[in-house]
Amino acid sequence: MIIGTGTDLCAIPRIEETLAKFGTRFLERLYTEQEQARAERRPNKRADRYAQMFAAKEACSKALGTGFRQGVFWRDMEVVPEPSGKPTMRLHGGALKRMMSLIPDGMEPQVDVSLTDEAGLAHAMVIISANPKI
Repeated sequence: MIIGTGTDLCAIPRIEETLAKFGTRFLERLYTEQEQARAERRPNKRADRYAQMFAAKEACSKALGTGFRQGVFWRDMEVVPEPSGKPTMRLHGGALKRMMSLIPDGMEPQVDVSLTDEAGLAHAMVIISANPKI
């Protein structure tokens, strides 16, 4: 059962400008240490990766139905790869609390994420589902 969907499009040059202007302050406000480490591994794709994660966090906040309100903060949503490399999101704090409030009894959440970038744009889609507990 789908609980919420969200999508977001982010201009990569906007993230490049923000990184140049605010640097560490921007990174520490929005991204976890693990997200930063993954983005910094490929310096030539650094802004692209941050833009994808930015879009994923925006999309997730939309799927939660709150945006960045009601106790949902940027670092509460963490883009993490599964062992296969497929992206997913790990929710913490207010984002986790909000997601769990949407999940019916006897079910468990699943967060699916799709990320892409092309021609200066990064796009993300997030689907939050509830599946029967096994």
